[in-house]
Amino acid sequence: MADFFTFRAEFQKRANPENPLNDYNMQTLLGRGASGKVYKAVHKKNQQEVAIKIMDLHQHRKKELIVAEIDTLKLNRHENIVSFLECYCPGHELWVVMEYLDGGCMTDLVRFVILNEAQMAAVCRECLKAIEFLHSRNIIHRDIKSDNVLLGTRGQIKLTDFGFCARLTSQVNQRRTQLGTPCWMAPEVIKRKPYKNEIDIWSFGIMVIEMVDGVPPYLMENCHKTYYYIETKGKPDIKNAHTLSPDQQDFIDQCLQVDITKRASAVQLLGHPFLMKSGSLDFLEEAVTVARAARDKHFKINKISS
Repeated sequence: MADFFTFRAEFQKRANPENPLNDYNMQTLLGRGASGKVYKAVHKKNQQEVAIKIMDLHQHRKKELIVAEIDTLKLNRHENIVSFLECYCPGHELWVVMEYLDGGCMTDLVRFVILNEAQMAAVCRECLKAIEFLHSRNIIHRDIKSDNVLLGTRGQIKLTDFGFCARLTSQVNQRRTQLGTPCWMAPEVIKRKPYKNEIDIWSFGIMVIEMVDGVPPYLMENCHKTYYYIETKGKPDIKNAHTLSPDQQDFIDQCLQVDITKRASAVQLLGHPFLMKSGSLDFLEEAVTVARAARDKHFKINKISS
């Protein structure tokens, strides 16, 4: 209980003291996960659309990660990182108000839309700009995946969910904690070896495979098998490897080097020939619409068949 009150005091230092319901009209539920629920809301005075993540502090054992997430977002603003607006701490809850992007997360896009090479290169370029910015400030995201990339129909691509992020310092220049999502974890994380920001590049490489195959490797396997395959096999197979150009294959290979001394940095990848093929992001509006329709049809069929 002392832990709860200690961290609640930390949140209150960062929080707007008002009742959030006095400031925002809550609208639709956008999603839910282990950390809480996310709602779309509208500010009552300026009519700004926002996303509000509501977390029950009693259910979070690692409250220090939430403090780190808020501080990281407040101090590190970038065009490819979702903007933190404010937070509230009513009772035992934490409400984090974020920029709202109308295209949702990238998972539906990669699952239901076949992207061409120029479109994949454009998405990779925007994600890498966010990763390079974080790494330049000695921050590791530790959970890069399509679920944590938000899209806007006007061509915005932004990295979100900094709940696992960590900062490297001269005193702590490596990490060991096994955090992240299994399919996207780097081998050194699975093996509980010390790691630095190279783990984000591996996870990003797996996300590129998501764009190619529609799903990450080992998605249907249990955690133990996934860990085993990553630890013993290293770079996973790509089901649709026959569709890749030599430049895109090399780009993925540079991300998924098991030897971290050979794994490319975000800066190096931003200069890779594959990204020179980047097209416009104007395709996102139509692509998001198509992905949503396909997702809704898919879940409707599954609901009827069940």
